[in-house]
Amino acid sequence: MTADINAPFYGWYGDDFTGATDTLATLFKRGAKAFLFLGVPSSRHLAMAGALDAVGIAGSARAMTPDAMKAELRPVGQFFARAGIKVMHYKCCSTFDSARHVGNIATAMDILRAFVDQRQAVILGGQPSLGRYCVFGNLFASIGTEAAVHRLDRHPTMSRHPSTPMAEADIRRHLQQLGADAVGLVDWTALENERLFIGDEPNILFDVLTQEHLAAIGIELKHRARQGSLLVVGASSVAEAIYGDTSSPVIEPQPTNNGPVLAIVGSLSSLTRRQIEAATSFIRISADAGRFVKEESYREDMARQIASALRDECNVLLSTAPQDPASIASADTRLAQTVGRFTDRLLSEVPVRRLIAAGGDTSSHMAQNLNLWGLAYGGLLSPGVALSIGRSDDPQRDGISLMLKGGQMGSIDLFDQFAAGVA
Repeated sequence: MTADINAPFYGWYGDDFTGATDTLATLFKRGAKAFLFLGVPSSRHLAMAGALDAVGIAGSARAMTPDAMKAELRPVGQFFARAGIKVMHYKCCSTFDSARHVGNIATAMDILRAFVDQRQAVILGGQPSLGRYCVFGNLFASIGTEAAVHRLDRHPTMSRHPSTPMAEADIRRHLQQLGADAVGLVDWTALENERLFIGDEPNILFDVLTQEHLAAIGIELKHRARQGSLLVVGASSVAEAIYGDTSSPVIEPQPTNNGPVLAIVGSLSSLTRRQIEAATSFIRISADAGRFVKEESYREDMARQIASALRDECNVLLSTAPQDPASIASADTRLAQTVGRFTDRLLSEVPVRRLIAAGGDTSSHMAQNLNLWGLAYGGLLSPGVALSIGRSDDPQRDGISLMLKGGQMGSIDLFDQFAAGVA
């Protein structure tokens, strides 16, 4: 793919699959024709996706070491540069959780900056539509759809995240602790008074408290894009800023609502636990996470049990999240990888067409193991929770319906909504 007058204006890389599909939904709702690939696409798959305003790549950098991130992101940056993308969006979690050793956002910025024209990277600090607010550089977040908002370092979930606990609410300090160069700030008062004096720091953070702030930031980003390609880091608020309010959504293909649902939950969040408890239309099965990773015979027995229920047209919800995260310390990635392979084998025996994955790592590894090359938008169930339609060269997998959900996203009855075909 080479740059031309019809090149997509916007390109995004999601550092996990749940976030990548949320940006896909955000773009569709704003009239942008977008498609999400599960890796740098081939020319044939690009042609199959058709003309696009925005092109996305879903990955799993959030769970990678810095060296692995380099191998993952350099081809992505090269692809976006060849494609003529003007806004290159590194889509991170809306809570910016990362650490020096895993999912390092500063590392991602260093890698991708080499593939854009402009030296200064732009960071958007909040997403009000998801209950994320950045004030004088400090990030505040709600829990799911609840009203309570917490400063990030005091957030009941994010401050205790098992792999990337957030002990710093100031995004500038957080990124510099990860190794980023100096980060300047355009605070919310400057946005409201239209005083966008922007320094020459290598990185610039924008506060976001309201949708009006996003509109002002969007004007600035589009002005910058006319001067050359740029790197923007943040949640789906980046797409909201660029494409404005919801209007004239693209007509989307419809996901299938036929057949049983297989849900696999690896999230440790308290919200997801409540969603599991509220899932009345599912047979619920809890796996011992340690045994699930280590014992093939244990997985075989579980697969037989699940396959039998699915053949009887029953919805099945398998939870692999350990009750005590310390019981499988340092094995988060191994667990997610095992879940991905387990799901692929299970679907080879029982060709289920409706899938749920809850948890960022679980979603990423499950989708990567399904022999899919891309995801089309299939609807929105809840803020931050999109439906996707899998595209595959395998007819048994092509058109499969997916709900990939982050741990802190969605209404309490989300699983039953999906099972009932509500979108």
